[in-house]
Amino acid sequence: MRTGARPRPAPPGPPAARRHPGFPGTNPAMADGERFDVVVVGGGLAGLSCAWEAAGAGRAVALFERGEEPGAKNVSGGRLYLGPLAGLLPEDWKDAPLERPVARETLTLVSGGSAVSIDLRSPKLQDPATASHTVLRAKLDRWLGERAAAAGAMVVPGARVDGLVRTNGAVTGVKLGEETIEAGLVVLADGAVSRIALDGAAPAPPSPARVALGIKEVVALDPGKIEDRFGLEPGQGAARLALGDFTRGVPGGGFLYTNRDSVSVGVVLRLDALAAAGPQGPESHAVLDAFRAVPEIARLLAGGETTEYSAHLVPERSFDDLPPRSAPGLLVAGDAAGLVINHGFTVRGMDLALASGVLAGRAAAGDPARAPAAYEAALAESFVLRDLRAARRSQAFLARRRLYDHYPRVACALFEELFRFGPDGKGPAVKPAWKTLRRGVLNWRGLRDLWAARKL
Repeated sequence: MRTGARPRPAPPGPPAARRHPGFPGTNPAMADGERFDVVVVGGGLAGLSCAWEAAGAGRAVALFERGEEPGAKNVSGGRLYLGPLAGLLPEDWKDAPLERPVARETLTLVSGGSAVSIDLRSPKLQDPATASHTVLRAKLDRWLGERAAAAGAMVVPGARVDGLVRTNGAVTGVKLGEETIEAGLVVLADGAVSRIALDGAAPAPPSPARVALGIKEVVALDPGKIEDRFGLEPGQGAARLALGDFTRGVPGGGFLYTNRDSVSVGVVLRLDALAAAGPQGPESHAVLDAFRAVPEIARLLAGGETTEYSAHLVPERSFDDLPPRSAPGLLVAGDAAGLVINHGFTVRGMDLALASGVLAGRAAAGDPARAPAAYEAALAESFVLRDLRAARRSQAFLARRRLYDHYPRVACALFEELFRFGPDGKGPAVKPAWKTLRRGVLNWRGLRDLWAARKL
């Protein structure tokens, strides 16, 4: 078994040795049958944090990533909550390439050409326990890859893992084409739909009812324009979530996150609802176009240039429906383990990915035979499973279609009545507004929705 720090010189090796595309700080020459203490599959937040942690503990670690470099294939809305990670992340995180701290939160309800927004500015948004930052994954993941490599991990981009190797029921390595790489422990962190999840020792791929489709564009804008349009002080950031008829009845919504010199804009849609809509339903890219065309959103992006376009499958599982997180010789982290929380107002995935990766790395630093049990125990004691358990009912509630068309329509109609004069010219049309509220919300269906919301 290889031990010691990397980078290391390439061994003379047999003729079968193969050189994979390199990454700064590593020498990716490997031979068929080479053995590592830990093999990590996937160069996202979970995989890279795992590799960094395990390599820092002195384990020989190899990480294989399909993309050209860490972050090349990784997508998220772009918001990271650091508070829950206090005590887990190393001191080096103070140098992480974060974009802007979120100082303004907005929820927008859209119906037709109308929009109603609820806006929050509060010192509590800067509370370390709940504060969040916008991020761009390409920058953040590359930085994490560099830290993992500096800790001694061999980070190998452009390498596709095709399957797991099992011996006597335990995972003992991975297959890269015709090559076999042996491992004391394998960590799967390769996303919501893994190419090797069909393997018997790994979780089965989620059904369309358990994933959503996220589509995102990055729009370049001058920092001064961002701060002027979003009403921000220099360096501050804003987050906006939106619900409304731009999704054409498909459960989902839109988002905007301000970066230093760009804005991340996108939509997230339930995949099963998109499929059920059939040919008459909306195309996912058309939903994004419709969201960008909403006047309230269009003015924020006017004159910007789209520099990136990406799509990503997002797990949408309840706590009671999570896939297995471990098996003999195997740990599963991040999206691959379904570790995402969607409360509607807050959407969290990156903090859970980082935490599960760090905890997997710590488990991998110990006895491989005990690593699965150690990992499960660490997750149970951390905020990861606690917060997932607390949000166990959110997915069922968020599947209610009325949230995405009926209530935005009622909210817009209500305020349209309140902010116009009545027929007699004596102030706001309170009676029509009350009628709108009574018909739209204060009825048995509305009360049933409110009753269900109490469990969130």
